[in-house]
Amino acid sequence: MLSVEAFSLNIMIAALAPLLGAFTLLFLFIFEKRIDLLEKQKREIALERELQTALYNQLNQEIQPHFFFNTLNSILSLARLDRKTELIRSIETLSKLLKFKYLTNSTFITINEELTYVNYYLEIQKIRFRDRLHYEFSIDPNVTQAVTIPFFIQTFVENAFKHSFEKYSGEAFLKTIIEKKSEEVHITVWNNSLESLEELTGERGLGLENITKRLNLVFPNGNTSVQLINSDNGTSVIAIFPFVLISEMKGR
Repeated sequence: MLSVEAFSLNIMIAALAPLLGAFTLLFLFIFEKRIDLLEKQKREIALERELQTALYNQLNQEIQPHFFFNTLNSILSLARLDRKTELIRSIETLSKLLKFKYLTNSTFITINEELTYVNYYLEIQKIRFRDRLHYEFSIDPNVTQAVTIPFFIQTFVENAFKHSFEKYSGEAFLKTIIEKKSEEVHITVWNNSLESLEELTGERGLGLENITKRLNLVFPNGNTSVQLINSDNGTSVIAIFPFVLISEMKGR
């Protein structure tokens, strides 16, 4: 015969067995649901990355046609003025720019690479504007290998020509300052034109909105800003974004 203790233990096991089974099934159900949720989140993250990449490429394409159109316009003006030597030089420079552009097919590049674009563009414009154009760079050597987006500084420089130097006569002064402050890159592109508020917030403002969106895609968790400032001595565009070396970005 079973003792009272053994009988009580059997009764307890019999009573608890269904509960243990139910808890086990509940645990497996919750675990399975958790796995499904993680898989769903993984797919959503992958989809979000694809959408961001597509959006970035779309925004990037909005910039490039304007740049090439304006550059070709500069070359066309040389042809109309029959400035053959300068025309040949400008075509050679454009060829170098195009070669560099299509060898660099990335969503981000270094500041040094971006400045290569800018120098090609300014070389063409110097041929066109001759002694009227004056430009200078002040570059912190610590930022040359920092990450930026293609046609970033180029857009600011191009805006100075499109909205200022091409509209108004007189000396054209352009200054670009690139420096590291704390853990941020600060870029200032200044020109000596005195534009009205309406001009600053028109078509030019749309181009800067594009730049801001592209910066947010590359640096989603960092502090980014783009500002237009109109002062007594000219117009400035000031951009701020996180300081990230190209080697760090590629390792992410």
